[in-house]
Amino acid sequence: MTTIGLRRMRPRDPAEDHRAASPLELLFDLVFVVAVGFAASNLHEIETEGHVTSAILSYAFVFFAIWWAWINFTWFATSFDTDDWLYRVTTFVQMAGVLVLAAGVGPAMRGEAPVVVVIGYVVMRLALVAQWVRAAVSAPRYRSTATTYVLGVVVVQALWVALLAVPPAARPIVIPVLILLELLVPVVAESRGETTPWHTHHIAERYSLFTLIVLGEGLVASANAVIDGLRHAEHLGPLLTLAAGGLVIVAGLWWIYFSREQHEHIRGLPSALVFGYGHYLVFAAAAALPAGIEVAVSADAGQADLSHASVAATIAVPVALFVGAVWALALRPSLAPRWNVAVVLLTLVIVASTAVPAASLAVTAVAVVGIVVVLEVADRSPVA
Repeated sequence: MTTIGLRRMRPRDPAEDHRAASPLELLFDLVFVVAVGFAASNLHEIETEGHVTSAILSYAFVFFAIWWAWINFTWFATSFDTDDWLYRVTTFVQMAGVLVLAAGVGPAMRGEAPVVVVIGYVVMRLALVAQWVRAAVSAPRYRSTATTYVLGVVVVQALWVALLAVPPAARPIVIPVLILLELLVPVVAESRGETTPWHTHHIAERYSLFTLIVLGEGLVASANAVIDGLRHAEHLGPLLTLAAGGLVIVAGLWWIYFSREQHEHIRGLPSALVFGYGHYLVFAAAAALPAGIEVAVSADAGQADLSHASVAATIAVPVALFVGAVWALALRPSLAPRWNVAVVLLTLVIVASTAVPAASLAVTAVAVVGIVVVLEVADRSPVA
């Protein structure tokens, strides 16, 4: 300890026993859920207006900003969490950035200049830069890695600020380039220097906890369907069916995600990057599901300017993406070939259900239950 109450930011032991999410990390997650909730509610509103393509693209961009800030904090914390007062204060600054970003989600998703989103995002990212500077000073072994993170993140944040001066017509071209640069920073940093010491069980738990929180939004959407049904008795039957289907689907997705241990997929750098980056689809799909349920509620009330197939797709597509991503990241290596085929076929059934909109919810729920059954009866021996 130093005279001002700071600890040296030495790397945490990747084999540390009983490593679990800290109360600060749990609070951090809850703040991010605010931004996720705003993104999902705006996705619902824009989709019900009939602007499905723009809704999906704007949601994908905003969700990237949310997810990327979260995942970078999570990977840093598993390696260098000192839990001293400066670490906590810097983390609170990142939380403040989340709230600023959340305030700008609506305007950004409706086509306005993403000024507030960029400001909030840059605040989060530069606060993490301060943490990497501490790591560079305190941990000489990882100095090259930390310095590369600092330089890479600062340069890309400058480019995000410059984005605000780019004409609106050019932003759809520039934004994917900036996203690619963000994704490349960890690849370069971890390859160029000493790979940071990840605690695989801790990382897997952090992903699991965030998945739980995001899936919980689907339960809220199902509850809203019941509430709307009680307010409008003439719609009670369909809305109760929707709520029940939503509950079955969310429960099934939870079962699927937690059916296998996942820490073993975070070993070397390539597998860690695939697992971490792949969770963008897991989180984004889970967060989009409640928006789809809300779209179905709006459609039942005649307030959605969408075809029946499009309404069905707002639920079926996120479910299929979630299942497909979890299968690719965690389930496939643990299943025998016949069970892998069964999971893939049932996932395709979910997508195909949109061709029969009236039965899509029921088919999706039954297919999800079918996947759960497959996983429960499947041979758990490793696949050679």
